[in-house]
Amino acid sequence: MSTATIESPAATLTVGTGSEAREIAARILAPSRPDTPFLVWLGGYRSDMSGTKAIELERFAHERGLGCLRFDYSGHGISGGEFRDGTISRWLEESQAALALTGTAPVILVGSSMGGWIALRLIQELRAAENGQRVRGLVLIAPAPDFTSELIEPALTDAEKVSLIERGYFEEPTPYGPDPNIFTAALIEDGRRNRVLAGVIEAGCPVHILQGMKDPDVPYEHALRLVSHLPTDNVVLTLIADGDHRLSRPEDIARLRSALEGIIDA
Repeated sequence: MSTATIESPAATLTVGTGSEAREIAARILAPSRPDTPFLVWLGGYRSDMSGTKAIELERFAHERGLGCLRFDYSGHGISGGEFRDGTISRWLEESQAALALTGTAPVILVGSSMGGWIALRLIQELRAAENGQRVRGLVLIAPAPDFTSELIEPALTDAEKVSLIERGYFEEPTPYGPDPNIFTAALIEDGRRNRVLAGVIEAGCPVHILQGMKDPDVPYEHALRLVSHLPTDNVVLTLIADGDHRLSRPEDIARLRSALEGIIDA
């Protein structure tokens, strides 16, 4: 795996108005031809566009002459806004605004963890606007659709329930950094309004899911359930026996590249 960096042009866009306005940071690598797809990175909860998978996605795009769009949700990375204000609807709105930076080019959405949920909601919104044909494929890495209602709420302790009521949030230690994860009541309530595992999901494009079987955050059974909600699409599920949640090892990056090649070259 190369360690060379690619200096893709930076961009900033304003999403929302008035007190809801926030500055979203993005990086855009132009494709070699106008009809060439953009790879669109949708990161996970508290991740940013400078992570290993996002950088390697752009490197792959550069090698293949594809476009690449990376951006940080509000409250993440170098974007503005407060993390505690974040909800799925808010980050979806920002994803839609960022996607507009690709114009009318075809796209392949690559969603990691929570980004998998946002990718599924994004394609639902595009299909509702009769623009779903732009999406040529989905690659979902340890996808966590509906994680607030399916993974967090059932595991809430009494103390966490009280904290949600009294403080509007609760904190949870995380092995991914020194600061605890913060889950707000607004995030959980909004998550219920954005559920995708309540019925059939029609992506209308090939879907490749990469899932570690030793993922401590999103059980691999969650990926199996997601597959059952995609009955009308061509879905490939790759289960990685020793894979964790991040799936950022060299061998995991190789699997990501292979999944992208399978969609691009189909």
